[in-house]
Amino acid sequence: MRRQDFMALALKEAEAAALRGEVPVGAVVVGGDTVVGSAGNRTREFADPTAHAEMLAIREACRKLSSERLSGHDLYVTLEPCTMCAGAISFARLRRLYFGVADEKGGAVVNGVRFFTSPTCHHVPDIYPGMAENAAAALLKDFFRERRGP
Repeated sequence: MRRQDFMALALKEAEAAALRGEVPVGAVVVGGDTVVGSAGNRTREFADPTAHAEMLAIREACRKLSSERLSGHDLYVTLEPCTMCAGAISFARLRRLYFGVADEKGGAVVNGVRFFTSPTCHHVPDIYPGMAENAAAALLKDFFRERRGP
């Protein structure tokens, strides 16, 4: 599979999240050509503020691999991770982070606290922003337009 195929899987997770009434964010953890974790946001469904797509996908991958470290694995996510998720990415030792839309309000990678540039950050993945940005942005815009009205 190609990188675009993995981001397409993350977009499908985001679409499924939107159908559940969740903010449409999806994430996929990949090792080689194998998806080892995937999820969409479930914060409302689980009544859990930590149930972000990235957190759930990382948890699933760690469970499947029986390891708290995901060295050599990559994360594909449709929206720039927040501070909490950036911390989890660092602690999981993910090799690469691919994300779609930059999040000026809640992002912590290229916006906000820029978590990975902090001297206290223990591990910094390779970062690739803007993957499938238009598709991910359209999902978010449509979701919020439907809730807020014209």
